[in-house]
Amino acid sequence: MGRLDGKVCIITGATSGIGAASVERFVAEGATVIFCGRRLTEGEAVAKAVNGKAEFRQVDCTVETEVAALVDHAVAKHGRLDVMFNNAGGPGPVCGIAEMPIDGYEAGVAVNLRTVVIGMKHAARVMKPRRQGSIINTGSIAGHQAGYSSSIIYSAAKAAVNHLTRVVGMELGEVGIRVNSISPGPIATGIFGKALGAEKDKQEATARIAEQALSQVAPIKRAGQPVDVAHAAVFLASDESSYINATDIVVDGGVLGGRQWTPQQQGLDAMRRAMGISH
Repeated sequence: MGRLDGKVCIITGATSGIGAASVERFVAEGATVIFCGRRLTEGEAVAKAVNGKAEFRQVDCTVETEVAALVDHAVAKHGRLDVMFNNAGGPGPVCGIAEMPIDGYEAGVAVNLRTVVIGMKHAARVMKPRRQGSIINTGSIAGHQAGYSSSIIYSAAKAAVNHLTRVVGMELGEVGIRVNSISPGPIATGIFGKALGAEKDKQEATARIAEQALSQVAPIKRAGQPVDVAHAAVFLASDESSYINATDIVVDGGVLGGRQWTPQQQGLDAMRRAMGISH
């Protein structure tokens, strides 16, 4: 028996990375899954990877009419919507504030924040009459602390996602709808290559390079994998989290915990030597 048996779920931004891994995990746990993204070929490949057990719809989540139609399709076909995982997102401009292109800023906010607002709006629209449901938003540790993204706009948009999750959770919790977010840390996906300007056909392959580069960032000495976030999403989608609301779950291997133990001890040893103190 799957943890998501009988649940109708939408996952956005699911043609690769965290979204694609979530499609696989949700299907494995028995969910009826409709997932979307802008890239047709990649979306069809994800559907094929789960043997057609999830339905792909080509949707631009920055366009409200397309998201509204996606939600309406799910309800018309399956009778309801139990879970809305607003995962669509992407990199923002890689520059300082003095060099910020305003069109790039607007695009970064649209893909990372506007998509979440639209997704929550239309999920709430169909969930409120049934007084139940789980909305999950993808935030980031970059929204918690500075310096964890290549883009200050991405960081600011994700901070807004995390806080918007809290305030909407306080609203919708009163009618039985839980709203939570997941803040991934150093997860090896193609977003790094995309942010830094890799060619489109090579972006996903950069995940392997990112995995190596990220392996020492957290106290747990490996890069995070998309499935690590997908596991958290399954938990928030399931009834196991029925008393969790307006909360952010951090999946970062301990990055936000503070300074790592070994470098701290090495620094103390260096200070002892400088002071002529024996250990």
